[in-house]
Amino acid sequence: PPALSYRVEIADLHAHLFRVTVRIARPEAVQRLSLPVWIPGSYLVREFSKNLQNLVALQGQNQLAVAQMDKGSWEVACRPGRPLELRYEVYALDNSVRTAWLDPSRGFFNGTSLFLCVRGQESSPHLLELVSHRSCRQWEVATGLAPVKTNSRGYGVYRAGDYDELVDCPVEMGRFWS
Repeated sequence: PPALSYRVEIADLHAHLFRVTVRIARPEAVQRLSLPVWIPGSYLVREFSKNLQNLVALQGQNQLAVAQMDKGSWEVACRPGRPLELRYEVYALDNSVRTAWLDPSRGFFNGTSLFLCVRGQESSPHLLELVSHRSCRQWEVATGLAPVKTNSRGYGVYRAGDYDELVDCPVEMGRFWS
């Protein structure tokens, strides 16, 4: 399995919620995670963490305590030899190119809004799985990430060489025309 993988699915179109799962194959004993306060190409300080909610950490069946260290970073004490999984939701109702948007007509996000950075593993390859939602069967995906295994609409697995590449490739989902 990859060292780091992210899974993005729609939790609730009408509540504007993406569900994100991060799987860390080899976490540190105290694993630190953070959301950036910047976005490539826009150098104002942003607070992406204000939209992150319901953060849960699991190792196997055991739920672990998550300590918020400041506005945009968290720590989880865990067993370093076992995979760590984090699950959370992100509220997406900013119709700009800087953050994230989700409604019944389209979905969009920049990785800085959705993807927790796994401290100490920023330079590792990152996989991203985009999951289709039953209410959005006509939607397609557009992103600059390299596809690994995707379907004809673009849903499936993508690869980024590191965290910077992951957050530098926005994702658009919706009905496209050409």
